Amino acid sequence: METPGLVVHGEAEPFSTALRSLVNNRLYSDVRFVVGQERQEVFAHRCLLACRCNFFQRLLDPEPGPGVPIPVVLSTVPAEAFLAVLEFLYTNSVKLHRRSVLEVLTAAVEYGLEELRELCLEFVVKVLDVELVCEALQMAVTFGLGPLQERCIAFIETHSQEVLRTRSFLELSAPALLPLLRSDKLCVDEADLVRAARSWARVGAAVLERPVAEVAAPVVRELRLALLAPAELSALEEQNRQEPLIPVEQIVEAWKCHALRRGDAARGSSCRRRRGTLPREHHSFLDLPFK
Repeated sequence: METPGLVVHGEAEPFSTALRSLVNNRLYSDVRFVVGQERQEVFAHRCLLACRCNFFQRLLDPEPGPGVPIPVVLSTVPAEAFLAVLEFLYTNSVKLHRRSVLEVLTAAVEYGLEELRELCLEFVVKVLDVELVCEALQMAVTFGLGPLQERCIAFIETHSQEVLRTRSFLELSAPALLPLLRSDKLCVDEADLVRAARSWARVGAAVLERPVAEVAAPVVRELRLALLAPAELSALEEQNRQEPLIPVEQIVEAWKCHALRRGDAARGSSCRRRRGTLPREHHSFLDLPFK
């Protein structure tokens, strides 16, 4: 009886190095891509792409035909990110960089590359900082990456003041901003948060060419106006007359909380103090202080 064969393995590193040398190499290539807004030409090998990735298997014709291959245009993925994807497909490894990892992650999600997606997520968590976190949060919300969204929110809760001053905060979508405004653990006072929300709405209004109040409508209900002192609330009310941001009835609810000296009087408006809420005299009668 013949004994079964035994699979033996040679050294992985020389094999990986040899395949890496074929990334964007014109030699023997049979497919050309025109990538990104800069329209960079990238060379590849369709049999390798097709066997490694269902997206490319569907995208590429089974037979290129004679002559120079017609380029495949992929205008939405930056060249650096696309080359990282190719490096992973050719070698099953990739060198990631902080400046481009989110673009690589986007490509991994769009191309259905689960292993590359997980590698990118692990890397993002390691390099997460004040400048990167809002972009990562936006991506997590867009693609439904729950664990990454939780890590980003936890980071922002700890570094709230710094994050609110970044440009990327102002560029968050309403669905990405909502979970932040609902958090009790933000290390920021409500007055600062109201100002940040106004700045965010102004930027959105300019980009979308819509009124500030309309842009702010999906998120502004999460602002906890009852935490503001009467003088602050009066100033906010005056500013709101000049530049509408907050529905009048929401301000009325906050005043009602002050008048009745009961936290539960502000219907539909939370009175819970956040981690960064500065103490004010009237907080003594608010319900559910932060613990």
